[in-house]
Amino acid sequence: MTDLPAIGLGTWENTDPDTCADSVRTALEAGYRHIDTAQHYENERAVGTGIAAADIPRDEVFVASKVHPKRFGLGYDEVIEGLDATLDRLGLETLDLLYVHWPVDGYEATETLAAFDELVDRGRIRHVGVSNFSVELLDEAIDTLDAPLFAHQVETHPLLQQDELVAHAQAHEYHHVAYSPLARGRVFDIPEIEAIAAKHGVSPAQVSLAWLLSRDRVRVVPKATGEAHIRDNLGALDLDIDTADIDRIRGIERTERFVERDGAPWQEE
Repeated sequence: MTDLPAIGLGTWENTDPDTCADSVRTALEAGYRHIDTAQHYENERAVGTGIAAADIPRDEVFVASKVHPKRFGLGYDEVIEGLDATLDRLGLETLDLLYVHWPVDGYEATETLAAFDELVDRGRIRHVGVSNFSVELLDEAIDTLDAPLFAHQVETHPLLQQDELVAHAQAHEYHHVAYSPLARGRVFDIPEIEAIAAKHGVSPAQVSLAWLLSRDRVRVVPKATGEAHIRDNLGALDLDIDTADIDRIRGIERTERFVERDGAPWQEE
């Protein structure tokens, strides 16, 4: 699969091997075709088990992972070795999308991204992504890469709308992938989201996801382990929110970030 499906299954913090494998299998059998993992999640092997158990043709499943600065490192050889380990754990020969997980602890655009270009040239990965970047770092990555930048994954939800980053993705025609799109469960307590959900007779999760997907170039990777939540999130694809709904969410005055780490680019802003 070459394009990025609108909704993917996020697997952050899904560390129990059996639960993780079962949630991946359940999601794929429910209709998901995008699975998101990372070296740092320590669940790539379980994700691979779930993919194999679903028995969906490999070319129909978009699989993404991330190289982490403290798992293997972000030097040229370390990225290559890290990808080999990731593929071994996933039980795959190629990866659809590989991200730089964080631009910290040894990230150097020239060296790190040269390894990504090499992996594309070798056919080991199909697409290059970055995660938790600023606009300035995104511009640098685009200028440095030979391969096109395919995706930028960053926390995005109604309480952290990321207008500047979304606009950058739209202008440069890569995907903006929203992680924590349900604001780590806070969308269930936002009055504006609750009101729109009641209006349409759907869950607040579906409203948040549908709003994100109404924005050009945006994709989402909500976490879910149980079948009911997995299927409910997928239902966002069938929800048509109107202009009034979109404007109401855009007007939410609260701003909250739930994912943080030392050295994150926004700490320098």
